[in-house]
Amino acid sequence: MARNTVIPTGIANEFGASEIIVTKTDLQGKITYANDVFCRLSELSTQDVLGQPHNLIRHPDMPRSIFKLLWERIQAGKEIFAFVLNMAMSGNHYWVLAHVTPTIVDGQIVGYHSNRRRPTEGEISAIQNVYTQLLAEEKRHSSPRDGMDAATKLLEEMLADAGQSYDEFFWAIRNSSRV
Repeated sequence: MARNTVIPTGIANEFGASEIIVTKTDLQGKITYANDVFCRLSELSTQDVLGQPHNLIRHPDMPRSIFKLLWERIQAGKEIFAFVLNMAMSGNHYWVLAHVTPTIVDGQIVGYHSNRRRPTEGEISAIQNVYTQLLAEEKRHSSPRDGMDAATKLLEEMLADAGQSYDEFFWAIRNSSRV
């Protein structure tokens, strides 16, 4: 799959408020299970996604620093909630409210599980401003890693200025933006 040749269209792929996107991955983030909602929205078949890295649906307007935070949390055995902008194979996009957890067997993390729902327009609007700032910081640096680290620091500063942990920040958006 030539993912790097897909160009965002600005068109949203819609899914129902009662639908849940489900995927499971191994420790490296390769997809081991994807439900039909995931396949429909990503415009890929189950055969296309199994064994592929989960970042095959990464939208270029999604800050890498959020994925860094996500990986740090789940590799530490903790859950995380995040708003994520994904991109289908056509270049269409779709926003999700993701809940990602480690899968633990006999005390060991053996993979990861993600359930995603449709966020409200208010939630998307609230998070877009933050993500725009993080993405701009990432792009200011010539090295992707330096950009990601700088945006992570910016996020930490934003949270400190607001007197919130990441979880408090997420739930403040979630609770104030429900429509």
